[in-house]
Amino acid sequence: MINLNNISIAFGHVALLDNIAVRIDNRERVCLIGRNGEGKSTLLKIMSNDLSPDQGQIERQPGYRIARLSQEPELDINDSVFHAVAKGLGTLGQQVESYHDLVQRLAEKSDDRLLAQLEAVQDRLEAEDGWRLEQRVEMVLSKLSLPTEQKLSELSGGWQRRVALAQVLVTEPDLLLLDEPTNHLDIEAINWVEEMLLEFKGSLVFISHDRRFMQRIATRILELDRGHLTSYPGNYATYLRQKEAALAAETTQAAKFDKYLAQEEVWIRQGIKARRTRNEGRVRALKKLRDERAQRREQTGKIRLNVDRGELSGRIVIEAESISKSYQNLPLIQNFSTIIMRGDKVGLIGPNGVGKTTLLKLLLNELPPDSGQIKHGTQLSIRYFDQLRTQLDPEETVVDAVAQGRETLTINGQQKHVMSYLSDFLFAPARARSPIKSLSGGERNRLLLACLFSKPANVLVLDEPTNDLDVESLELLEELLAQYPGTLLLVSHDRRFLDNVVTETLVFEGNGQINEYVGGYEDWLRQRPAPSKPATPKKSAPVPKPSQTQPKTRKISYHEQRELAALPEQIEKLENELNALQSQISDPQFYQSEPEHINQTLAHLKNLEEALQTAYARWEELENS
Repeated sequence: MINLNNISIAFGHVALLDNIAVRIDNRERVCLIGRNGEGKSTLLKIMSNDLSPDQGQIERQPGYRIARLSQEPELDINDSVFHAVAKGLGTLGQQVESYHDLVQRLAEKSDDRLLAQLEAVQDRLEAEDGWRLEQRVEMVLSKLSLPTEQKLSELSGGWQRRVALAQVLVTEPDLLLLDEPTNHLDIEAINWVEEMLLEFKGSLVFISHDRRFMQRIATRILELDRGHLTSYPGNYATYLRQKEAALAAETTQAAKFDKYLAQEEVWIRQGIKARRTRNEGRVRALKKLRDERAQRREQTGKIRLNVDRGELSGRIVIEAESISKSYQNLPLIQNFSTIIMRGDKVGLIGPNGVGKTTLLKLLLNELPPDSGQIKHGTQLSIRYFDQLRTQLDPEETVVDAVAQGRETLTINGQQKHVMSYLSDFLFAPARARSPIKSLSGGERNRLLLACLFSKPANVLVLDEPTNDLDVESLELLEELLAQYPGTLLLVSHDRRFLDNVVTETLVFEGNGQINEYVGGYEDWLRQRPAPSKPATPKKSAPVPKPSQTQPKTRKISYHEQRELAALPEQIEKLENELNALQSQISDPQFYQSEPEHINQTLAHLKNLEEALQTAYARWEELENS
């Protein structure tokens, strides 16, 4: 489909792409990975012919179509969703837009002039096979569940990203280039994108830091590292094994090279004895070794994360009792109660716009509930990571955002210079003095984390902290949060990140209902009730609702009467046992016990929930007989 030979491009003195070569074959799904700033987006722009390299050749199949989704899509927020998607069709898309617009206007008011315009547009569409394109736009809009007539200005960032994705899909490209396609999408939308890409008939090159997404989609991994491109056939798990072996070999080779260079440097400095026996060929070889060593680009340093928990908070951190919140008569949260204890790591799962950020603000007392009450524990030191990055002033410099006029920071009781602290987050001195508005998305996320961890906190509230972070930074953040001894509230659509960090989840399951589950994303998938079954009751028996098609009543037997009389006590016993077990599992120390004990306890919890559900069903059946 496309062949790149000896491609190089530099911005400044360092080559971003250094003499790389790659070929993309038909029906391949290639994932391009690398650290932030390595040049991944630049490579996609070169593939799509939106950027010319400094040198090299590009061979493309004649007549094939390329579509590229950029990391920050440029959309006209005054467009309707239909018009924005139809723009992906180019000039013919304008005819489709005109037809759709005229149909809408004629539906509101009959007008002979508009009717004549509609007939002219119909003729052009028929002549250029435009009806098939119009149907294609409608199909893509339907699959992505996009509101056709809504203005983009009224949509959230996640929904605008869906529109941008629809705009590239509608072109039916032969080669699809996607730059961070899952950014700002909720879990349901990510699952849909996965299914769509698995069915895609063309070739695919995508950039992603979502490890589960990469594992499922990619058939080959391309790693861009220090200007060089390396191909790893297979999925993401295969790449990790091959990369580990490659790094070990690179370290061994570099050590041998440095040892040989050191020996030659000793020889050249032996003074008069060496000059008498000097081999000019050996001198030239040494000069070549020096040049090679100077050109070697060392692996970039890792981001270093550390958080000061500060003082110990009270045992109960946040207690919410029967809170509700609505927006424009739409119930976001209904009658929700929970107790968050010290050391809990709670993940929030739900579609975009369902109310996750609203719940965080309610729990932090930044927003009053419509009903119910929220109590905070003692000695709370809360730090909040905002997904919209509103805490950052674009005109401020990086160093001013963190230091706030200070030269040193106190981190875990030790004084540290602000420039040294920023270097832990991969900000070089020159970059640290740059205005925030010049930073990339990944750099802004790293800056927000630097601000977050610069002060002690025993409660961390993170709203989508993984957006724009490269895989290595994401894994380091994951490790830090897993070991963090304080309390954590986390909103994320990264399914593996949730699995590796949180100990319980609050899941928005529609109509303002929020249910609590033990464990992460995979644990929720196992525990959630099937769509046809009611959710497991927790505290008390629900009031049975009469069925619309009630069976004829019958007289229950003597044995069934005794069974009915014993059921309330049995249900109460099961509920008490279930509550005790849930309290045990909610303790952070539980997950530090033996894996066999953890698995047995979770299996027992599942059996109890099933037994309780069966008892309720039997009680309802006998009551209605």
